[in-house]
Amino acid sequence: MRKQKPVKESFVIMTELVLPNDTNTLNNLMGGRMMHLMDIAAAIAAQKHSNRIVVTASVDNVSFREPIRLGNVVTLQAQVTRSFSSSMEVHIDVWTEDIPSGTKIKSNEAFYTFVAVDQSGRPIDVPEAVAETEEEIRLYDGALRRRQLRLVLAGRMKPEDANELKALFDME
Repeated sequence: MRKQKPVKESFVIMTELVLPNDTNTLNNLMGGRMMHLMDIAAAIAAQKHSNRIVVTASVDNVSFREPIRLGNVVTLQAQVTRSFSSSMEVHIDVWTEDIPSGTKIKSNEAFYTFVAVDQSGRPIDVPEAVAETEEEIRLYDGALRRRQLRLVLAGRMKPEDANELKALFDME
């Protein structure tokens, strides 16, 4: 039986200040820089869950809702949503705050997938993720569908084998 670990133990908060070197010509945080920060926060969450070295396997649906401006404070919150044998899905929320005006908005959200590896770079088993709160359970329940969609889109799973996805469209 796999070891179990509550997903709350993987929770990470990371805060950054947007400086001139991080911005584009419109003085907004560059998208690549944002994805870099998201990858770091998500990797830390995956490491905390697995207690292993992790590598990024995929990134899906990074949405850029609001620009993040020069001088804003960016807060990233990442947590494992579900684990499989050696992989873990991590959900990241990004908040931007303009401290002088007192405004704080959610600007980005994404799902990253990481694989735990041993010292030789071979995949290694990770603990089973245990969701406890309503939100954790909601994200956990959707993780298998998101995983199957990733695998189908990557050509690593046949659409007819994606039972969780088929159930979404079952019209009977």
